[in-house]
Amino acid sequence: MNENEKLQKAVELAITSGYQLEKDAFEFLTTIATTTDPTEIMSKAMQKIENLKEKPLFICRTILEELSKKTKTAEEVIPTLEEVQAIEGKSKIRPFAKEVDPSIKIIEDPSNKLNTGGTLEEYIGYFRDRFKRIEKLLRQRLDVRAAASIIDVLKAPANTRLKIICMITEKRESEQKTLLTIEDLHANAVALIPKNANEGLRKKARLILLDQVICLGVRKTRSNLLIVEDIIFPDIPQKSPKKASLPVYAVLTSDLHVGSAKFQREAFNRFILWLNGKYGNEKLREMASHVKYVLIAGDIVDGIGIYPNQLKELAVKDIYEQYKIAAKYLEQIPDYIEVIIIPGNHDAVRKALPQPAIPKEFLSLLQETRKIYSLGNPCFLTLHNVEVLLYHGRSIDDVLSTVPGVNHSNPEKAMKVLLQSRHLAPVYGKKTLLSPEEKDFLIINRVPDIFHAGHVHVLGYTNYRGVMLVNSGGWQEQTDYMRRLGLIPTPGKVPVVNLQTLDITVIPFA
Repeated sequence: MNENEKLQKAVELAITSGYQLEKDAFEFLTTIATTTDPTEIMSKAMQKIENLKEKPLFICRTILEELSKKTKTAEEVIPTLEEVQAIEGKSKIRPFAKEVDPSIKIIEDPSNKLNTGGTLEEYIGYFRDRFKRIEKLLRQRLDVRAAASIIDVLKAPANTRLKIICMITEKRESEQKTLLTIEDLHANAVALIPKNANEGLRKKARLILLDQVICLGVRKTRSNLLIVEDIIFPDIPQKSPKKASLPVYAVLTSDLHVGSAKFQREAFNRFILWLNGKYGNEKLREMASHVKYVLIAGDIVDGIGIYPNQLKELAVKDIYEQYKIAAKYLEQIPDYIEVIIIPGNHDAVRKALPQPAIPKEFLSLLQETRKIYSLGNPCFLTLHNVEVLLYHGRSIDDVLSTVPGVNHSNPEKAMKVLLQSRHLAPVYGKKTLLSPEEKDFLIINRVPDIFHAGHVHVLGYTNYRGVMLVNSGGWQEQTDYMRRLGLIPTPGKVPVVNLQTLDITVIPFA
């Protein structure tokens, strides 16, 4: 058995025992591998830890050094510089990304722009802003530019056909028909999708969400009832995605839920080792060497009191301690890799969208040891010219409960509906809380190359009109709450995107 095999066996022993190796501890094992069996040292460490009343989550270098000194002298333990270089040469693939300068541009981050008191007038202003801006997007379409107002349609003679831009305030469905209550900035009306409507129109009708701003092609009746003959969503145009000039990769992940007893720390440990070029076959380690960015789309920790009976499934019941442990994990990511995080509904920020960045007080340990980009939810940024919309995905729940054929097993379909709406949370008053800011930060004004979300804990991805949609799953096993919802998570599966080609590879660590 060569040094690399011995080292891997020692690491696997730690993982199977449920422990995470600190970076310094792994480096120490690497340096002694030529003169000492690291598996022997690790076995002794496991025995020592098992006898402790309070068992650590991480194995530190100090423990390993103490155990190795009992059997070896300092001269025997510490290899020469030449020996260390030989070990490094055998065990590591030179990180391509280490030689590449980061290229990050923050296009939109709501964190420092949030200011609302939650008054009725602010909510009215918020929805007026939504209507005007999505109306502007709709009028960019040739088939919508001449759309009239609801007042113009109501004044028109019977059988007049016009298009109107409106917001959906009520939707009543039966087997035979669908009734919509609609409004614009000046009037409201009732529109009917009749039972004899063609299948294409009925299919579009099933995608309509409350509070969505859309265009309806209608026919005026002798009364004020409008008959719907066409439905036009704001949608996104077909685009040619931008690509990086270099083969740098971005890891898309989310929903760590550190602090939960269901957090898959062994799988996450393997993920960290992979990023360090210490896990997987040569092909996987070569891929890891190109990783320049790790994007985490929220729910860094499990939080406290987020869902019913959560306390029973918490391994760590202090929110500050949860973030300290999370920081300890993320600290293991190589410093040449840029880490970008946003909050989710489990994190220690307000629950209403848009969310500001996670406060520095919760990430102080991480901020002290490495650079991290902590942004708001949602945010828009570019990585080597590739435009990324980063969003936790809370509103996906509202889409899943409304649109037929969309469920937890295919979250990318719900993300497609959001793109078609040109809004990240069109439905008001359900699970997703919305803050009435002066500007609606949830409008998808700029079409991204990559739309990355999480929240659902199920991996799913697709391409829609040139946009890569990725729901990155997570790192938490099924909780009782998930089981009651019928949600079967797919933890430990990590999508990795080559920013030069936009090819996606999913690596399983669970």
